[in-house]
Formats: sequence, structure tokens, C-alpha cells
Amino acid sequence: MSMFKKMELSEEKSKKQPEKKAEKVKCLIIGSGPAGYTAAIYAARANLHPVLYEGLQPGGQLTTTTDVENFPGYPDGITGPEMMEDFKKQAARFGTDIRFGLATAADLSASPFKITIDNSKEIHADSLIIATGATAKYLGLESESRFMGSGVSACATCDGFFYKNQDVAVVGGGDTAAEEALYLSGICRKVYLIIRKDHMRASVVMQERVMNKKNIVVLYEHVTREIVGDGNGVSGVLLINSKGEEVMIDVTGFFVAIGHLPNSSIFRDYLVTDEVGYIKTMPGSTKTNVDGVFACGDVMDAHYRQAVTAAGTGCMAAMDAERYLGIRDIP
Repeated sequence: MSMFKKMELSEEKSKKQPEKKAEKVKCLIIGSGPAGYTAAIYAARANLHPVLYEGLQPGGQLTTTTDVENFPGYPDGITGPEMMEDFKKQAARFGTDIRFGLATAADLSASPFKITIDNSKEIHADSLIIATGATAKYLGLESESRFMGSGVSACATCDGFFYKNQDVAVVGGGDTAAEEALYLSGICRKVYLIIRKDHMRASVVMQERVMNKKNIVVLYEHVTREIVGDGNGVSGVLLINSKGEEVMIDVTGFFVAIGHLPNSSIFRDYLVTDEVGYIKTMPGSTKTNVDGVFACGDVMDAHYRQAVTAAGTGCMAAMDAERYLGIRDIP
């Protein structure tokens, strides 16, 4: 091959490739927990032809839960992963296009809304349902990860029942920790509330309620060093007090209540959120401050954070999106 021919080929290769055309969808759903899948079921049945991206954790937080006994329709209980697989199958049954991928950027300045998937593919959506959920904060201990779902939980309302008449521990000093401890005190024999500071950050009312519960033991200035257990689950927690002394408490359940982080970062330049990052919606709806963008599930719910409430708001989001598209007569 001549040098001239080689140069021609080199120049041809160096030419910028034409940009891929963005995909246009009528209804885009981001997130695959109870909210996202329920939104997909309703949107698909309404012929909105929804496309759903599952995110990094298909099925959401429930995939880290062993047994779910408080969701209607499962009288014998079900594991979290199994239940989310049922949700997924139902959404797919009605024609939802379910895809694996993570939304990495968003431009909600105008409709159609531009969503980037995996830093490469761009989707243009006539309507957008955000169901990205929230991530529970954890202490970061290796033993915490090891016993996740086998004694370690971030939701007393979800898992407290499994520790009925047993001793458990809650770590945290705010209102959430106080609420968790109070809830568990009505189920469990004894509740240890582990607080690293010498005071609680919870509101005065919540502090009073905690102090008035005889089976709640508050451990100020204690830090969790390790969660102890075996193949059967958690059996205790090793603490360090302010004097540097090791303290072992015998518990079968360890509840982390140090807060949640809503997965809303890529939308915050356009959507109104609270100080933590929960997306604010109009009262009685899932509408955000951007017309055509809807939020449901834990990304907008800082209070309940339950699978059944998330599913309910997913239904609302799909119906809100359907009305939005109908009013604008978007085909």
C-alpha cells in the first residue's frame, strides 16, 4: 500500500464519527423499586409505552431484605428479591420496555427532557417519572455488611416484627433513631439506643418519649466497633465508651438510623428539593416544579419510606403522566 493511500485511510479514521441520534420515548421511568415498577404497570396499561431503566440496584432497597410480611397480597410473606421479581414480571407483561442502565445526567430545562444513560446514550422523553429511591446511610463496618438482612437493618417498621420479645439495638441520635427505638419498644423486650455524643439531637418531644419508655436503655458516648454473630445471625454488638473501654451488649437485631440520602443529585439543578435532597412535589400529587416531570417513592418521601406507600405514589405518578400527555395531546 502506498504512503499516500495510508495517509488517506488515516485521515478517514480520524474524522469525527457522526453523533448517534437520541432515542425518543413517550414516558421514561428511572428506577425499579416498588414505585418504578408500579408506575410502569399503570403507564403500560394506559398505552404510554413506558421505558424503564433499572439503575445500579434493580429492585431497589427491597432486594437487601430477606422477608417481607407487611405488603398486602402475600399472606405467607415473601423475600424482597422474589417480590420485586413479581413486580418486574407484571410490568413486563403489559409491555414495559425494561432495561439495565443508570441515569447519569439530566437536562430538564425544556420538553422533551434529555436523560443520559451510562454516560453515553441520550433519551428524549415527553414525560419523566423519577423513582430513584433513597439510600440508607450505614456506619461502614465490614461486619455491618456481613450481617445485612441477617440481623442488620435500616428499617424498624419493615423488620422489627422478626425480633418480637428479643433485645435489639438502634444506632443514631436524631428523630429517626428515636422513632425507630420507640416503635421497637412496643415489640421488643429491650431496646438499646446507641448515641456517640453526650446528648440526643432529636426534638425535645421525642427525647421525652424515649426517656419515658422503661424498656429503652440510652447509651450516650458509645461508638459501635463491631457487630458480632455467626451463621445464624447477630448475637451482640461491641461498643467503645468515652473512656475507651469495650462494652458488649447482647442483641439479635441491629438497626441503623443515621439517615437516608435520596438519589436525586442529577436532578437538583432543575427540581425543588428539601435541604437533604428529597424532591418536593405538589400536595396531593407527584408533580414537581417542572411540568411533565413526576417523582414517586422514597426519592420524594422522607417520612414513610415503605414499599406499599412507594407503590401507591408510583400509581399516582403514572396517572399524573397520563393526564399530562393527554392534555397536551402528545401522540
